[in-house]
Amino acid sequence: MNLRQVDHSAIRVTQAFTIGLLLLAFIFNAPAIAAALALVNFIGALWPQAGLFRQLYLRALKPAGLVKPHVIADNPEPHRFSQLLGAFFVGLGLLALSLGVPALGWGLMWLVIGLASLSLFLNFCAGCFMYYQFNKLGVPGFRYSPVRKA
Repeated sequence: MNLRQVDHSAIRVTQAFTIGLLLLAFIFNAPAIAAALALVNFIGALWPQAGLFRQLYLRALKPAGLVKPHVIADNPEPHRFSQLLGAFFVGLGLLALSLGVPALGWGLMWLVIGLASLSLFLNFCAGCFMYYQFNKLGVPGFRYSPVRKA
């Protein structure tokens, strides 16, 4: 069986930038930063090779030795689903801000900060968990099961 490989360092770089940029957006009350982040993460989820943070990792951080690769047997789809969910919730937060409901808007973005932090610091990806639950339930589009480690 040919096991698929995922470099978790690339994922962690995206999580770190997501957390940092959303914190900056909140601190400076700058929804434009959150909007740019949502767009970058949306593109990165749908077209991983075009992902800005992935490219920053591959072209700068990894070659400079600032971030070491951590390649493991895994499926990339759950992580992309999680990134897409994050972009979606930031987008919902931006919508709430534009509708004059700042508590809901920033609350949704803090939810993304919390879940990205959970993944970055405790290695639990809530979006991946959801993906695999949908797979278990037979939901169309969620075709990959968790990789079994030997």
